[in-house]
Amino acid sequence: MSVLEKVRPERPATTPREPRVTDDDGRRVRPGELFWRYLLLLAVLALTTGPFLWQLATSLKGPTEDIYSSPPRLLPAHPTLHNYARVADTIPVWDYALNSLKVAAANVVTNCVGSALAGYALARLRYRGRRVTTLVFVLAMLVPVEGIVIAQFTTMRELGLNNTLVGVLLPGAVGAMNVLLMRGAFRALPYEIEEAAYVDGANVWQRFLRIALPSVKGTLAVVAIFAFMGAWDDFLWPLIVLSDPSKFTLTIGLNYLHGTFANDERLVAAGTVIAVAPLIALFACLQRYFFRGVGEGAVKG
Repeated sequence: MSVLEKVRPERPATTPREPRVTDDDGRRVRPGELFWRYLLLLAVLALTTGPFLWQLATSLKGPTEDIYSSPPRLLPAHPTLHNYARVADTIPVWDYALNSLKVAAANVVTNCVGSALAGYALARLRYRGRRVTTLVFVLAMLVPVEGIVIAQFTTMRELGLNNTLVGVLLPGAVGAMNVLLMRGAFRALPYEIEEAAYVDGANVWQRFLRIALPSVKGTLAVVAIFAFMGAWDDFLWPLIVLSDPSKFTLTIGLNYLHGTFANDERLVAAGTVIAVAPLIALFACLQRYFFRGVGEGAVKG
């Protein structure tokens, strides 16, 4: 036996370490606290997704299946898509969806462009009355829609835009909340980068398009999602300004299912799923930018 083997102490057998759950700061989370966290998350998940899952299950149930059984059954015994075909046979749902898509897409474009321009002006440009202008946008958020709907209707009538999709679009073309969101995103950008571009000879439009705007794509995605959802789900204003059934949006058209077929919950559920599906698709496409937020990526020079 060599001298090293005599001197070297024997290592004790390593015991497997118990798995530890830590938070973002590296602190250990106790099992009881972890249990209550997951319980709260499951409760919130049930409250938020439960109604949609119930509507989806109801829309897939056949006419012979009891939707009021006790205890209630979430999964349909014999799934069918016949209810969706009946919605298309009952009302021109695809024409209504096309009208809603036109309004929502135009609303996204006007809000993204208008909010980006206004937010950049409020955050980065120096001019007299900038604080007062910001205060006006804040106060605009405090005014309820029901308080100005008569004034909006009168304005659309004077402009000759009643019973048009442009009249549906115009009042929400640029939202005050979206402007403030973009203002906060632009204010978070470091001034040194823009000052360096100014020294290199870049004008305001070049700094806006090449420096500031690429850095706030996350907030721009948030504005796009909010604008699309607001226009797609809007019911009160299209109901007031539109009178021609051929120009109805989807939310107004689906109201006919509640009135004429009040007892057929399968038909109503199928119409609800058709209305929600584009919102889910939009969020699935933009969720990467949505969660990235304002503090994403560096500015490429």
